[in-house]
Amino acid sequence: MKSYDGHLFEKREESERVCDRLGALQAWLAGVVDALYARTRKDASSSRVGSEIFGRQQNTNNDFMRNEIMSKAQPNGKPRAAAIFKLPETPASNNPIPSSSPAFATPVHPIRPFNPAAIAPKASILPVLLPPATLRPLAFRTFTKKHSLTITSSALQIIATFIGRHCGTGWREEGLAEKVLEEVAKSWKSRNGGVIVDGDRSELKDILKNLEGSMVGGRIVSSRELSRQNSLVLGSSQGGEVSHTRLGLRPISLGREDSQSSLGLSHLEVEDGEDEDDLKDPRKWLKVIDAFEQPRLLYNVGKKHFDRDPSKPSLLPQPSHKTQLFRNRYNLIQQRLLRNESFQAPTFETTKTSQKRSSSSLETPQQAYKLTPIANLLGRNGTTHMLLGLLTISPTGNLAINDLTGSIALDLTHAKPIPEDGAWFAPGMIVLVDGTYEEDDNNAGGLGGSGGIGGTIGGKFIGFFIGGPPCERRQTTLGLTGKGGDGDIAAGGGFGWVDFLGVGSERAVGSKMRKIEQRLIRAPIDSLDGGGRGRLVIIGEVNLDQPRTLQALKKLFGLYAAESEEDTPMTFILTGNFVQHAIMARGGSGGSIEYKEYFDGLASTLSEYPTLLQSSTFIFVPGDNDGWASSFSAGAATALPRKAVPEMFTSRIKRAFTTANAEAEKEKGVKGDGEAIWTTNPSRLSLFGPTHEIILFRDNMTSRLRRTAIKFSSSQPETTEEDVEMGNIPPPTASPPPEPEVDSASSPPPDNTPPEVITPLTDPDLLTSRKLVKTLLDQGTLTPFPLTHRPVLWDYTSALQIYPLPTAMVLADPDAPAFCVTYEGCHVINPGSVIAPGRRGVAKWVEYGISRGVGKVRECTF
Repeated sequence: MKSYDGHLFEKREESERVCDRLGALQAWLAGVVDALYARTRKDASSSRVGSEIFGRQQNTNNDFMRNEIMSKAQPNGKPRAAAIFKLPETPASNNPIPSSSPAFATPVHPIRPFNPAAIAPKASILPVLLPPATLRPLAFRTFTKKHSLTITSSALQIIATFIGRHCGTGWREEGLAEKVLEEVAKSWKSRNGGVIVDGDRSELKDILKNLEGSMVGGRIVSSRELSRQNSLVLGSSQGGEVSHTRLGLRPISLGREDSQSSLGLSHLEVEDGEDEDDLKDPRKWLKVIDAFEQPRLLYNVGKKHFDRDPSKPSLLPQPSHKTQLFRNRYNLIQQRLLRNESFQAPTFETTKTSQKRSSSSLETPQQAYKLTPIANLLGRNGTTHMLLGLLTISPTGNLAINDLTGSIALDLTHAKPIPEDGAWFAPGMIVLVDGTYEEDDNNAGGLGGSGGIGGTIGGKFIGFFIGGPPCERRQTTLGLTGKGGDGDIAAGGGFGWVDFLGVGSERAVGSKMRKIEQRLIRAPIDSLDGGGRGRLVIIGEVNLDQPRTLQALKKLFGLYAAESEEDTPMTFILTGNFVQHAIMARGGSGGSIEYKEYFDGLASTLSEYPTLLQSSTFIFVPGDNDGWASSFSAGAATALPRKAVPEMFTSRIKRAFTTANAEAEKEKGVKGDGEAIWTTNPSRLSLFGPTHEIILFRDNMTSRLRRTAIKFSSSQPETTEEDVEMGNIPPPTASPPPEPEVDSASSPPPDNTPPEVITPLTDPDLLTSRKLVKTLLDQGTLTPFPLTHRPVLWDYTSALQIYPLPTAMVLADPDAPAFCVTYEGCHVINPGSVIAPGRRGVAKWVEYGISRGVGKVRECTF
């Protein structure tokens, strides 16, 4: 009997252990299954029901096995085992900690139980087939009237299918479709998709894909955030939202005003909750944009918008990229010209006025001009037309004009430039020519007798007037209203949503950046009469191989080092050539070793002024004589854009900045943030996002224009008379005349000078500067020359475009006198050479005030 009881006790003990382990294992497996269901986003309710059924079945099985064993082991219903062998009070199915026995391979540490009740039940959606015609009125109100976008039929079809699938029957009653359309429109603007929402583009599919992951039950969940391409990091968010959210990832809790300010942002860190003490230094908002990092944009004629170039840039591209270079430049100028009032025909024309030829025929506001393609001249002998084309030299050596339809020989024997002696016209420029077409008597089709569309048109075009395409103000290009671009944002027109520099579009961050600028720069500048932090010091032609250059720099830096630290200029810009000759190609005397020694001497000079190194940014722009490009060009014109001076030559200068910043940390307890930036030629400065755009360019442009410009016979006998007449014209006032004028912004003469003695318009240096500025800005490019005269890298020509017009442009040309000239709202600065030519012991530079947008030529003796 004892052996039987002992054997029975052993069996019961073993059965209890098996039941406990099986129950714990089943509970653990139930939690794993529920976690897998939740991870695969299956129906939460089904998962919960399945878990309950599974748990109920396991409890039933455990109770059944335990009761059956206990009934056999205890026939009389009395327990015979010790107290330690009693059943646990808590069933095994409710024990969240499984056994750690090696036999079951369960983990030693307890597993956190999965609670399926924490998942909110997902509302069921009944998909519907939504016709695009039914959704069209709502899409028109959202896209066209509210956001000034045009949606195509393909895009409407895709969006209608998406709304019908994810919003279901509540798309109209619950207003779900309107919210989806609103979010799609804002996301499209943030990606700079253009005015036309096209369903064939991948951007729309990406937007809907990101939107699908943020929708639950047809609604956009506020705790989730939509992914957008252009965004910037904010501080920690509030209201339960994820910290460090992106401003482009607009939460639903934001209002319309807040969400509109979040579009089109990139690479600018803006923190709404940031203290004002951290934003006192305006250099925080300064960004130097390398020419090889600038977005590559192409103008799309069909969509009338800018698209990103999808091809990968290369230094040795396909020959078709060369054709694309001139085609994109022509399309850009043509669309700019067609938006001019002089080329827009009135809707109602009461009387037909005769077109009188005068010196201002290209600028007469009473008549509308019409451009004629060159191919349309065939069969129209003796008729008058206006052509827009590229001046070239034909293989026969004659002057010709080309457009996208063909080319024709050009006769400018009797042509008169407009304005008279106000601009240069040279091969490689796009010009407007008004004249008459004459067919060839021999009926030859031009070169080789092959005429027609796409080739040379027979005959010649006799030009009577020639002028450059009128320039367009920056505010007009970006679609802004208000004086100086500080007014409200216009509802339509312009390219305000295009991010030209990769720092955010004007309509997205422009207003916010201007408020920051007014708080940081404008208030202190006005109180200090032109001094203060918001200044750029521009020094040109810093030839380090001249001992007098270092003497002039010491005098110049000493003047600014004597000022208080709060009034130190924020940026110093030094432009090349940093040597007089291309010594990298053994020009002059020396080589690469001497080239580095020159920069070491500049580092020693800068080390004498640690306050400037600790609180200012020094930007160095190379010239044609600087390495490494001069090693192959020997000082001739190199391909643009060109890279910065190699770091191996400038290491000593960077070490000087590091030492100065470390000394500031020892003395003040705060490490200095001064830096030296070696950038490309050309490059751009972005200050406060798109609010201020400054082009930095070093080139001997004046001498090249004088060598290649066309000489007109009509301007020779009346040169003196025209100069006298232009001298009597007063400078433009607040209400400028219809004809574009160049507004000089040079430093005013002393007050004691008699007005009749001041004749700035007859000053040859001023006339040369205005002539240079008008020529360059009207062409809309930094290289208005043939590729044989000024080679460029075909895939990086977008960095050479001057569209839209910048707020300021530094044109470092030592062949031209130092000047500060404003034309169509763009302030052009030429610092000249730091050593004033023909004046012994005189240093010259330009100081540009950011708040007023005006530069001033300064001098000092050393």
